[in-house]
Amino acid sequence: MTMSAIQKATACLVLADGSIFYGYGFGAIGTTVAELCFNTAMTGYQEIMTDPSYAGQIVTFTFPHIGNTGVTQEDDETSQPYAAGMVVKWDPTDPSSWRAHDELPSWLKARGRIAIGGIDTRRLTRAIRQQGSPHVTLCHKLDGEFDVQKLLAQAQNFAGLEGIDLARGVSCTQSYKWDEKRWEWPDGYSQRETHKFKVVAVDYGAKRNILRCLASVGCDLTVLPAKSTAEDVLAHKPDGVFLSNGPGDPAATGTYSVPMIQGILERSKIPVFGICLGHQMLALALGAKTVKMNHGHHGANHPVKDIETNRVEITSMNHGFTVDSQSLPNGVLETHVSLFDGSNCGIRMADRPVFSVQYHPEASPGPQDSFYLFEKFAAAMGTSVGA
Repeated sequence: MTMSAIQKATACLVLADGSIFYGYGFGAIGTTVAELCFNTAMTGYQEIMTDPSYAGQIVTFTFPHIGNTGVTQEDDETSQPYAAGMVVKWDPTDPSSWRAHDELPSWLKARGRIAIGGIDTRRLTRAIRQQGSPHVTLCHKLDGEFDVQKLLAQAQNFAGLEGIDLARGVSCTQSYKWDEKRWEWPDGYSQRETHKFKVVAVDYGAKRNILRCLASVGCDLTVLPAKSTAEDVLAHKPDGVFLSNGPGDPAATGTYSVPMIQGILERSKIPVFGICLGHQMLALALGAKTVKMNHGHHGANHPVKDIETNRVEITSMNHGFTVDSQSLPNGVLETHVSLFDGSNCGIRMADRPVFSVQYHPEASPGPQDSFYLFEKFAAAMGTSVGA
């Protein structure tokens, strides 16, 4: 980039290896330090930014038209953005959607999130793929005066996500009930009026649409904080237990979550269903291991094969850690694999209705490819209750 362009820049992204990307800031003013990842989804930027699984990460969007549909409260997955920042190729344009309630830059500014545009996101994505998810500093200053050495030191001193439990920071602090169902035309969201099953959802950073999907298959949901014990869960006398998505290193979260899950499995025969971090928590509780991936899986076009049916699903993914399929113990079967790299995407116990997947069936990129998992959970509870 030319010196004149650098002088006009109002934001910069500094990687721990010394690479610097200058661009134009929008959203909040300030500085943030995080891990950098990329997401290949063509839609859903608001859902991505409000997904707690992105806590501690800045998201590079490979699709250039970010912000073109504005933002709407209906698309928030939680009450605030959890992603630390946003990197895009082009500055957001004015919204062109009848659903828009606000523009992306003002929405980010009001919520304290920094973004940078005018970036060569293809070059940046290649760097992430080659070196793994780097530690970075993102700075937005209107005067364009950057202390690059200070920003570089901040990136280099960032502790990273390995060994870090982030679930506690994004989980609810007290229990609550949930009865809102999936969006349907023309009425939008509606409330569940009847229920078939009592379900406890353990919140490691749960997305609202996951809870809506559970409510839509007849679940009376009670959501509990991440640090709940087996006693806390079983005190509700649930017909099933759901383990939600969430951020951070699963091994760190597992220090308190694994004993809880093991306690449930030891004291009851009820169905258990996990998604994303919940999948990893279940795998750890059953005796498997998790490992950090080079750059993770983040996108809405990931093909996954169901080994047991040979069916291929187009899925939404967001994870930087994965279950090591070679570490699965006897009695735990691998059910799904990524067709991109063969990594594990699902497990189940051979003799009990306990299963989980690494991807996000509620995000519906297929769009209905994976909703059967919620129906499978409900069917398992129906069988259990009937027994």
